[in-house]
Amino acid sequence: METLENTLNIKNENKRIGSNFLGILNDLKRRPEDAAKELNVTTAEISLIIKGERKLTPEMVTRAAEIWSINERDFYIIRDDCNFGVKIMTSTNSEKSSRIMDRAGKPYYEYRDTVMSSLAPFRPEWIMELCYVDDNDPKNPNAQWNRGHFMHQFTYFVGDVNFYYLDSDGKKQVAVMNTGDSMYITPFTPHTFTTRSGAKQNGLILALTYGNKLTGDVQQELSAISSELGQEYALDFSSKQHTFSSLLKFHREIGSISINELSQRSNVSERKIEDFENNVSMPSEIELQSLATSLNINTRDLRPNEKIENKVILQCHKEGKDWFYPESKNYKFHDLASSTTLPYSKAFEIDMLSQDDSSLDLEVGLHQYIYNIGNTDVILNWSYNNKQFKEIIHSGDSAYLKPFLQHNFRGSGKLLVLRLGGKITGDSQRELSFVGKRSVKRAINESLQWFDPKNN
Repeated sequence: METLENTLNIKNENKRIGSNFLGILNDLKRRPEDAAKELNVTTAEISLIIKGERKLTPEMVTRAAEIWSINERDFYIIRDDCNFGVKIMTSTNSEKSSRIMDRAGKPYYEYRDTVMSSLAPFRPEWIMELCYVDDNDPKNPNAQWNRGHFMHQFTYFVGDVNFYYLDSDGKKQVAVMNTGDSMYITPFTPHTFTTRSGAKQNGLILALTYGNKLTGDVQQELSAISSELGQEYALDFSSKQHTFSSLLKFHREIGSISINELSQRSNVSERKIEDFENNVSMPSEIELQSLATSLNINTRDLRPNEKIENKVILQCHKEGKDWFYPESKNYKFHDLASSTTLPYSKAFEIDMLSQDDSSLDLEVGLHQYIYNIGNTDVILNWSYNNKQFKEIIHSGDSAYLKPFLQHNFRGSGKLLVLRLGGKITGDSQRELSFVGKRSVKRAINESLQWFDPKNN
C-alpha cells in the first residue's frame, strides 16, 4: 500500500502542479506559446508541464518569478500525503519519536509526535510532565515557563497536572487540572505544565497546537509588508465598542471616505460618526445597516464578536455537555474547551456505542485529528474515491481525516477529536460559495485556458 501511495503521490502532485501552472498563466494572460518564449523553452515543454507529464524545474520557476514579478512559492503546491483520505500513526511509532527536553538543567518534558499531515493545520504534541511540584503556587520556582508561541493551543489533560499561565493582566495563575479537563490558549500566551506531588504517575497532556488563518501566505505577506506596517492590521478588539470603532474607521479610510461624506450618504450625523470612532457610543441597528450600505460592505464587516473572551479558557470535564449523535445514537459526544473567536475549531470526547451498524454516519467539513484515549480498539471505516477502507485505531494511536470524508467509528472505545477549519472555512468558504459549484472545480484545479483560440 505504501508503494502504491508513493506512486499516486507523484502522479497526483505533477497533475496539480500542472493545473496550478495553467492557472498562473491564465491570471497573467499568457498562452503556452507566450510563456515558452519568455522562459526560453519550447511550447511543447510548457504543454507537457500543464498536463502533468513533465516536472516544473526550479530553474524555470526562478526565471518565471523574475520576469512576471510573482512569488516563487506561488508555483509550489501543498503536498498531499494522504491519498486514501486517512493517515494513521501508531503508538509504537509515536514512542520512537521520544525526546527529553531539559529546563534549568533538569529533565522537564518528554515529547512525542502523534499524527501530522502536510494538509492539516495542527501540530499535535504528546507531552509528559517530568517536573513535580509540592504546591499549587503560580510562582513555584520549579515551574519553568515558556515565552508563548505562535500557534493556537487546545490541551487535553491526563492525570494530575498543574497548568500555569499569564492572565490578561499579566499576572501568573495556576489551574489544577485532572483527567478529562481541557483548555484553550491564544498565541503568545506564556505558560507551562508540571505534575503534582502524590500523583500515581507522571501527568500527561495532548497539546494540539495549530495555525489558523495567520500562518502560511498571510504570515509571509505580513512579513514582506514589514513589521512596522503589518502591525497596523491588528485593530483594537478589547471590547465591543472598541471593535466597532476600529472596524468603522478602517473601512471608511480604505475607501477614502470622509466623515462628512459618510454622513451625507448614511443620514447619520457627523457628530455621531465621530462619537462612534472615538468609542463614545454604539450605533442602533438601523444606523449600523445604513453605515454598512454607505460603505458598500455587509453589516457583518462592522459587527464586533458577540462575546469578548479571555485569552485562556479552562473547562473542567464535569462542565462539558453530553449528547447523542446521530438519530441512531451510535455515539455519545462530550464537548471540551473551545472559543467563540474560533468557530471552526471543535473539540470532543466521543464514546462509541455501536459495533454492528455499517452505515458511514459521519461526514464533517473540517480537518479531523483523532487520538484513541481509551484502552480498547476502535474500528475506523471510510469511503474515498468510491473505495471502501477499514483500519483499527489502537489505544495511543492517532489519525488524520480529510474534510467531508464519509466514515464511522465502531467498537466500545473512547476518542479525543479535534476538528479544525484550516484556511478554507470562513471568508474563503464564502468567496468559494459565491463563485458557485458550477465553477468550483476550475477554482480548485484549473483545467482550461481562459479563452478558446478556436472560438468553439
